[in-house]
Amino acid sequence: MSLHLGRDVFGDAANAGNVLSKAEAYSLLNDWVKNPRLQLHVKQVAALMHAWAKERENLNDADAWRWELAGLLHDADWDQWPETHCRKIIEELEHRHIDPEIIHAIASHGPLHFGVEPQTKMDKMIYAFDELSGLIHAYSLMRPNGYEGMDVKGVKKRLKEKSFAANVSREEINDACNRAGVALEELIAFIIPRQALVS
Repeated sequence: MSLHLGRDVFGDAANAGNVLSKAEAYSLLNDWVKNPRLQLHVKQVAALMHAWAKERENLNDADAWRWELAGLLHDADWDQWPETHCRKIIEELEHRHIDPEIIHAIASHGPLHFGVEPQTKMDKMIYAFDELSGLIHAYSLMRPNGYEGMDVKGVKKRLKEKSFAANVSREEINDACNRAGVALEELIAFIIPRQALVS
């Protein structure tokens, strides 16, 4: 089953700056995502996107929400419509006249799957956070104290164990770090404390 989208232009440039409100975004998320584990994953990625936008890109609150919104909705259609992931959420956001940069970030969060290359910093960071966030959360679940005391060395050890969180693509994690121009160690160190707040 191919998830390739067959296009790399999304939305209308005239809609630049258009976003869902927080209430609208969470209403859509709660309607579409019933699986609590997936809900947690997208909320964690959303929190990481917001934190990176504010702390590393020095963006204002409005732009940070654009990044957060992309993270919150990037897997919104996976729960109920995995065969049309992420086509359905893209079409929904296009129908709602949402900023095309947000839609492109969602479309490019898995270039090997969707055939859309990450271009902007937003694109590259959602790709970088997605898989690595999932592996770090899986690691927290096997630790007696969860995120408390977790360090970069421990995460890297789990990354090398192919049997651990085997569904998480190490190839994609490395590719995403390279594209984002961020060292793996730096990304792990950024994720751990911020993701721990959303667990």
